[in-house]
Amino acid sequence: MKRMFSYISKNKGFTLIELLIVVSIIGILSSLLLSNFISVRQRTRDGVRKNALGSIQTALEIYRSDNGSYPSLLANCPITGDKVKFMDEGCSTSTYMEIVPKDPLGGNHPDYSYTSSSDRTTYTLIACLENSKDADKDPSPTPSICPNDNTFTKKNP
Repeated sequence: MKRMFSYISKNKGFTLIELLIVVSIIGILSSLLLSNFISVRQRTRDGVRKNALGSIQTALEIYRSDNGSYPSLLANCPITGDKVKFMDEGCSTSTYMEIVPKDPLGGNHPDYSYTSSSDRTTYTLIACLENSKDADKDPSPTPSICPNDNTFTKKNP
């Protein structure tokens, strides 16, 4: 019986070039996935910020319904630790928001900004976004409280 293959390799390992190619492909794929993962986390935190402004806006509307105007500032009344309540101006009886949300990044990232007009008939809520390509980003933030000028604003309805 004659052999079909005359050459049989005795080395059963990978060559250096094959290993380098595989390692470089894995490196390229992991860098693409990592950048996408960071982007997803930024968009998630921005979604949390937008929802927080919506919750604060709801509390402000209930406050206006009870008091006839918006508060001059968010009266944050301490509960425990770093948690605060949004209550009426004197922190007396009416609670409008049990815990005022903070920015999900915390630290050096600015929390939400609230300003009201002098006659307390209008207000502006501002959050700093991380994703510069966000569809809801303000086209021209004025004044910008955010280091990267990516703001999301809610005003009284």
